[in-house]
Amino acid sequence: MNKRNIIIGLGAIVLAIAWYAFRPELLFVNKTVREEFPGGPAMASIEKGPMAVTKGNFKGLAHETKGLASIYQLADGKRTLRLTEFATSNGPDVHVYLVAAEVEKGNDAVKEAGFIDLGSMKGNIGDQNYEIPADADLSKYRTVSIWCARFGVNFGTAALASAKS
Repeated sequence: MNKRNIIIGLGAIVLAIAWYAFRPELLFVNKTVREEFPGGPAMASIEKGPMAVTKGNFKGLAHETKGLASIYQLADGKRTLRLTEFATSNGPDVHVYLVAAEVEKGNDAVKEAGFIDLGSMKGNIGDQNYEIPADADLSKYRTVSIWCARFGVNFGTAALASAKS
């Protein structure tokens, strides 16, 4: 094997690793989700159906992010986070977190204050639902973060306030 072939082979390996780490094609590929609301349409009273508990509008941080984050108490007692009219950038390993801090204070605030990982983002555009664990204390976790776990970057955040406000 000559030196040129070794350099080409190593270059190809480095490019493959860089592509896997950064996933640059995701910047140009949108994934749209249109999930139905769980348990039927949202109502004002829990006796009739799901009830909004908290809500907040997204604001972009590292990437433009918009839409509404709402937490609903469902008729069966479960809670769900619903993102509506949601849009952000796509990226590698992006998750939806409930965070126990004001994340506008920086990316380190998310790690230091603690968070609940609700799962990988289902799509970077559209309406989607995320089940909240039964033991999650919503008086503590008052912020939703769209978090790139691969790079430790907060794409956008929504501070949650009472749905009655």
